[in-house]
Parts: sequence; C-alpha cells; structure tokens
Amino acid sequence: MNSLLSKHLVVAAIAAASLLPLTGNALAQAWPAKPVRIVVPFAAGGTTDVVARIVGQKLGELWGQSVVIENRGGAGGNIGADAVAKSAPDGYTILMASGSIFTVNPTLYKKMPFDAQKDFIAVTNVAVGPMLVVTHPSVPANNIKELIALAKAKPGTINFGSAGVGSQVHMAAENFATAAGIDIQHVPYKGEALGYNDLVAGQIQMMVGNMAAAVGFVTQGKVKALAVTSKQRSAMLPNVPTVAESGLPGFENTGWFGFMLPAGTPKEIVDKLQADTAKVLDNAEMRGRFYVQGITAVGNKPDDFDKAIRAEAEVWKKVITTRKLTAG
Repeated sequence: MNSLLSKHLVVAAIAAASLLPLTGNALAQAWPAKPVRIVVPFAAGGTTDVVARIVGQKLGELWGQSVVIENRGGAGGNIGADAVAKSAPDGYTILMASGSIFTVNPTLYKKMPFDAQKDFIAVTNVAVGPMLVVTHPSVPANNIKELIALAKAKPGTINFGSAGVGSQVHMAAENFATAAGIDIQHVPYKGEALGYNDLVAGQIQMMVGNMAAAVGFVTQGKVKALAVTSKQRSAMLPNVPTVAESGLPGFENTGWFGFMLPAGTPKEIVDKLQADTAKVLDNAEMRGRFYVQGITAVGNKPDDFDKAIRAEAEVWKKVITTRKLTAG
C-alpha cells in the first residue's frame, strides 16, 4: 500500500470516527458544549426563580457556558414543565421544578399535558425550605390561634394567594386550612411574587408562601409573619413561632426545588448534572446565599430524589381528597 493511499485511509477513519455518537464518559465530558436553558415554570421573582438563578449562575461558571433562565408560568407549573417534557433529551433544557408539579398536579388536575413519572428523569433536589404564614397588616390576628378564630368566625371571607393552582404555595395553605379546620378562599396567580404584590396592596389577606420570597416583606413591615411551617423555628426569623407550637401540634410543610430532565436523556448527562450541581452547592458562598433566602442546599442522588417525590405524592393525595380539590 503506497503512502498516499495510507494517508487517505487514516483521514477517512478519523472522519468516520468523528461521526460516531459519543458514549459513556466521553458524552458526559462533552456536555455541555453550548448554552444551557433552565425553564422556571413560574413568573420571575418567586423562590423557584431565585433558586434557578443562583444555581444557574454557578453552573455556568463551572461549565464555561451561558445558562439562560426562561420563565414560562401558568397552570400550576404545568405549562413550563410540558415545554421541557417535549424538548430534546440532550441535557440542554432543564426544568427547575417546585415539588407540587410532580407531587400534587398529577392528582389535582383532571388532565395533565404530560406524564409526571414517565416523561421526566429526577436529577437532584437542589434546595428545601419552610413556608411562612403571613397576613396583611390590617388583618386583626397576631398569631395562629387568632387567625384560626377569625376564619371560623367569618368562614370564606379570608382570601389567600398562591403561585397558581396546585403550586407549593397553594397546597401549603390548603394543608394549613385542613389542619386548622377553616374555610379560606384561594386566589391563584402565575407566580408567587405576583401574589405578594397583591398581599402587600391589601387585595388579599394572607399567604402561606416560601420563606425565601416572604422574608423581605416581613422585615420591611409590609406583611405580618404569624408562623413558620418547619419543625423548628428559622434562624432567619427566630422570634416567629412554628405552626406546631402555635396550636396545631405536628404540623409541618416544606417546599423543595429540584432539577428534572426529559425522559430519554443519557444517564451520563443526568449523572454529570447531579454531580456538578452538588459540587456548586457544596461551598460556603452558596450556603450563605441560600441562608439569606431561608433555604438549605441538598444535591442528592437521582434515585433518592425520585423515591422522595413518590412518597410525598401519596401524602398530598390525602390532602387533595380531604379538601375535595380539583383543577383543569
């Protein structure tokens, strides 16, 4: 074989190899090779959005790629989630999910645009945080017992806002109402921040929202914090009691925010996204940024995250049935 022919064969072999799909470690190392999009299924300004932007910034720095946050609100997060479910399973479109999309909506909504279990892969729980029972300053209740007494004296007259039907903020209030045995009226918005706008303006009377979104309004005196929904008091607001110690023993309600990818995404990319997320979460700067939002970093493995989602879904089924809730 002459040298010219040999050179042509080598060039051809290299060209053919470059066309072969990447597998295993090579695939994970190659991703991401272009900008990544994180879809937030709620309006900007809420806790889901805040978490996505904090983590997205650090992931972008780690990857040397742009991470674009896209807000697509509506239908309790279903619209944005559906867009991700129908996107290419190549790791370049990530859902920043709040828990209710996968633990509440499948039971609450009569018809879902996607299958929560079959159309997504759970990657990692990014962060968790307690909720905060807050009211407009004009509401004549300064603690949980007084709020419950007011609601029982005037059933159906207290309106509470949420980030949409089925959102974590919606279900936290429904869970509270169930435990308290009160009748309060739901006013859904396309995002948590929009609900707080109306709460501050006095258009609605209360919310049971994520602490990350509520704490600023509390410290500014624009809303009253009556109780936190975690087992222990929050270091962010140490003088605010828990719901459990305020008359509803055993009550607890926490929100979570995690990464999901479309079904069919290669395992190597799923594992790399989880590992990279855990890496950026595991430093003092990130813990500090989360602390001022009242939330805690997690970064667990896909299997653990998936099991937790399935277990929580069973808990919310009971609340939905008790409250006789339905949507869509």
